[in-house]
Amino acid sequence: MAPACPLFLQEIILHCLEVDTDARYGTGAQVAFECNHPGQVVLGPRSRRVQRDGMTTVAKRWLRSMGTDVAPRRSATERLSLAPFVLVALDLAHGNEKLAETIRGQTQRIMLAEPASRLACVSVLKTSRIGMDHDLDEEGRHFHVTRLVDLKHWAKPLDLPPGRISYHVLEAPDPAAAIVDFVRSNRVDHVIMGARDSSSLRRYLGSVSSAVVAQAPCTVTVVRG
Repeated sequence: MAPACPLFLQEIILHCLEVDTDARYGTGAQVAFECNHPGQVVLGPRSRRVQRDGMTTVAKRWLRSMGTDVAPRRSATERLSLAPFVLVALDLAHGNEKLAETIRGQTQRIMLAEPASRLACVSVLKTSRIGMDHDLDEEGRHFHVTRLVDLKHWAKPLDLPPGRISYHVLEAPDPAAAIVDFVRSNRVDHVIMGARDSSSLRRYLGSVSSAVVAQAPCTVTVVRG
């Protein structure tokens, strides 16, 4: 490891250089996402290595790879289809538990069907366009941290390894615009989000899902609940 090389960058580089092609990133978009979100990179022991493996270790690694069945080379289009970047947009406020559970079921089916896919769990903290927002709730808990904990709790039953899932709490006055911006800047392939069939929040949630469907440059699945 070069002294000036950040740990997250070394982890990314070594991930790209895996001998087994299936162990590498599925797409360039996944590499770009890791580079743009260094705090989400899962650091393993190799991220702190300062010396190369010896010739014997390297030779054994290559011999092992040569002794395994080599899968047919896939085209770029095939690789992209097998490694989609999925975003699930969640409103985990009280009263949305049933809808959140339904969204989780849909998300799990998609992730199981695409073993090389990656999931970003996103929640938007709506801020005021004018004036100041408070960072703490009535019990003194930080809104951002609480929302992050809620996202991780929601995703736990999915049982995805750390390298396939990340968590993001966005702050914006327009939730739909924030989600679409995230989709565009991170080249998301598929958005999953919910909309309530009937409730006092219907107009709010409906407008968000409708706006995302209209503006997102990718497939959007709207889960009713």
